[in-house]
Amino acid sequence: MRKIEMPLRYPFQTHAGQVNDRELIIIEIMDIEGRKGFGEVTAFSTPFYTSETSESAWLVLRRIFLPAVNWHQIVHPSNMASQLSIWQGNRMAKAGLEAALWDLYGKQLNKSLSQLIGGSRSYVESGVVLSLADKLEEVIANYQNEGYRRYKLKIEKYKEGQMIDEIKAYAPSLPLMIDANGLYEEKDIPYLQSLDSKGLMMIEQPFRPGDFYLHQQLQNQLDTPLCLDESLTSLADVKQAVLMGSCQIINIKISRVGGMTEALAIHEWSRKNNIPVWCGGMVESGISKAHNIALASLDGFIIPGDISASARFWERDLIIPEVEVKQGRIKVPLDPGIGFKVDEEYLQFVTQNSYIFQPDIS
Repeated sequence: MRKIEMPLRYPFQTHAGQVNDRELIIIEIMDIEGRKGFGEVTAFSTPFYTSETSESAWLVLRRIFLPAVNWHQIVHPSNMASQLSIWQGNRMAKAGLEAALWDLYGKQLNKSLSQLIGGSRSYVESGVVLSLADKLEEVIANYQNEGYRRYKLKIEKYKEGQMIDEIKAYAPSLPLMIDANGLYEEKDIPYLQSLDSKGLMMIEQPFRPGDFYLHQQLQNQLDTPLCLDESLTSLADVKQAVLMGSCQIINIKISRVGGMTEALAIHEWSRKNNIPVWCGGMVESGISKAHNIALASLDGFIIPGDISASARFWERDLIIPEVEVKQGRIKVPLDPGIGFKVDEEYLQFVTQNSYIFQPDIS
């Protein structure tokens, strides 16, 4: 395990705070033949997105998860999800550990991660997140030139209408959505109704995580679809939200739901029930982004996800080649595993702390 810190090209700001340097955990698993699989724990340094942090994930991995795994019984990456299911929460730590196994498993079978999970697309459509720190007119013009196909706007409470109107003035046909990250309360329902005329693709997570009732009440009064993010940590949550009518669209984040195995289950259930899904992002490095690209290659992902070019956040990414967006699309790699080579020299350079776990496989 490596605890790393990477400087962002530009600050990333939401109403909850600003990120200038991204702390992440990179997990590397090596088999007896020397092949390496890489995963990423995308928890933030502070608990503003979930209660999990990079520090708590580091501790739970080192002290609980790694020693508790019966490594003899791991014959498929999903076995890791089964073994860790006895422990509550800590989904980002679980996801990072399982992700390294998926990468390794693909390399062992000489198959790309997309092929392993049943992906059918050669390219995935790319969306981009607009931070509160961005000079919107300038960055939107640049992203339009690159062909991004969906724009997610981070917002300030009660300034959304003005921000949307300003964007629509210079980009009237922009496929735009807003992300509230649980900013609103029940008293804000009439205000949110006033946004129904703005022509948004969706409103993401207006109320606090887990409040399916308020989301249901709002969705009943809006034509604009609601999308849930922080509220959905498992397939059970997704079923509850959809069956209650709390949303019409699902954001799937591998790290938020505890790993690829659970993400695949959510995708399959949503596909069978005609629920549109898209792949969310976490201001992650190319290692995590590579897993997202594979996930978004599945048939059910019909809305462009938060899968932007490496240059969106980094002067230098952890993967070679870096992720590029061309005409609003990203090519799905076909090389084994995640399909990218990890830049181990740069990984070592950004490493702040490391820990080696040697399981008993005798």
